Amino acid sequence: MRALHTRVSPRLVAPVILLAASITTPTTGCREPAGDATYLIENASVFTADPDRPWAEAIAIEGDRILAVGTAEEVAAHAGPGTVRIDAAKGLLTPGFVDAHVHFLEGGYRLSSVQLRDAATPEAFGRRIRDFAVTVDPGTWITGGDWNHENWGGELPDRAWIDALTPENPVWVHRLDGHMALANTMALEAAGLPTGDDGAEVPVVDGGTLVADASGRLTGVLKDNAMSLVAAAMPEPPSELEDRALDAAMTHVSRFGVTSVHHVGSWDDLEVFRRAHDAGRLKTRIYAAVPLESWPRLDEHVAREGRGDEWLRIGGLKGFVDGSLGSHTAAFFEPFTDAPEDRGLLVNSHQDLKSWIEGADAAGLHVIVHAIGDRANADLLDLYEGAITANGPRERRFRIEHAQHLRSAELPRFAELGVIASMQPYHAIDDGSWAERVIGPERSRTTYAFRSLIDAGATLAFGSDWFVAPPIPAAGMYAAITRRTLAGAHPQGWVPEQKISLTESLIAYTRNGAYASFEEGIKGTLAPGMLADLVLFERDLRVLDPVELEDARVLLTMVGGRIVHDAR
Repeated sequence: MRALHTRVSPRLVAPVILLAASITTPTTGCREPAGDATYLIENASVFTADPDRPWAEAIAIEGDRILAVGTAEEVAAHAGPGTVRIDAAKGLLTPGFVDAHVHFLEGGYRLSSVQLRDAATPEAFGRRIRDFAVTVDPGTWITGGDWNHENWGGELPDRAWIDALTPENPVWVHRLDGHMALANTMALEAAGLPTGDDGAEVPVVDGGTLVADASGRLTGVLKDNAMSLVAAAMPEPPSELEDRALDAAMTHVSRFGVTSVHHVGSWDDLEVFRRAHDAGRLKTRIYAAVPLESWPRLDEHVAREGRGDEWLRIGGLKGFVDGSLGSHTAAFFEPFTDAPEDRGLLVNSHQDLKSWIEGADAAGLHVIVHAIGDRANADLLDLYEGAITANGPRERRFRIEHAQHLRSAELPRFAELGVIASMQPYHAIDDGSWAERVIGPERSRTTYAFRSLIDAGATLAFGSDWFVAPPIPAAGMYAAITRRTLAGAHPQGWVPEQKISLTESLIAYTRNGAYASFEEGIKGTLAPGMLADLVLFERDLRVLDPVELEDARVLLTMVGGRIVHDAR
């Protein structure tokens, strides 16, 4: 593992909206206009996400803030000789999208790594790795990949598929969910792992698996906690490559209207973000989460340095209960339908999670925890309820990341406990192609239960889980509204009773995303005084057939009154 650093830039904590130890919410737009508008966006269908005025015709921007929202006549009054006027041509204007769950630097790295997501056969899998290997220097680690073994029938890959094709490069390529990866023999040896070829004993890892064949030989596939054994052997990337990955990620997501991300990663990632912040290079707002078990360090950091500013905030603590469905490491009450002896696994023990969650919550920190299987979600809700009982009432906004497979009994508990369901709708149309084979039709009825959760009063915040899925809000909305699986097997939608509306999807990507980071007072809606983070689509999405949403084109993305993507 890379060393953890604590240096904090003075700029990070300068003119900030700080969150006290108990986490408070900034107030909305109290600024008085100082002059003429910098921009006027007119002739638009403006979705404000503001419940007091959900729709408007035009918007005026002054500096980095919204000056006015209203009718064409109301907004035109703010024009001056230097105002830039933009004709939206009846396109849809929305608040900037908040992607509430990304692995931002990994996504940037993936843009230039080997691409395996759509490899349809083991032969194509090996061929792509071979072709990529000849483009890099000997000794360079080949990473990324994002393969999906369901594409070729469900057989897990084996290092034997690629060893002869990559004799000079360690290979460490992940499944698309990030909970399983394949190492070639060179990578296993670099990690000091016995391959089992000579009968050597294979290590046992709590909360993880080193997959072996019938003879005890390691196949090269490692799951969840076991993945750290190989990851620890990888060389640390130079800072210039980290900076390039961040720049690539910001440019990429701006094309799709993403103006803020909730990054789940490490303290080292935070150093990369700080460098960009200090250099004035950030064009995506970042709410950074660090590992849950490091909560005492975050507590000290917040007390000493604060939480950051409108561009870079540190506030979340990300933990894990279980793994993923595709890796058969999600924790369920009942066995997998296709593996009757297997109920998944717990990445962390109940006692560790209880200690971390209650300690972090007592310190007033923001706890966000991954749970996929129905047992994992039920256990996590119990842990959250226990923390509320132990520490008393306050505005805490616990989050469950994914909230993927739920029993009916857990649905009302989200609203009752004030727990945010931080969900990634694109997963529904990906997993929906094969999930019923793994968990059966009955458990599928409350899988990605968008409709049921909203009807139960829960707050949904949408994201992508990029690099795992594309960071494209239009594709996520398409998934939530249609639930048409990628393989085309469900033209009317997989579990269609869980579909939601365009407006509900927009709110989950904007106002609720801001709420999920305690920032609804400065962004997530289009209203006077709010940050000028906004997105202009080429067309009004309300007039599109929902099946066309996936390809909806973003013409312009603005962050803080600065245009960061312009395709007009």
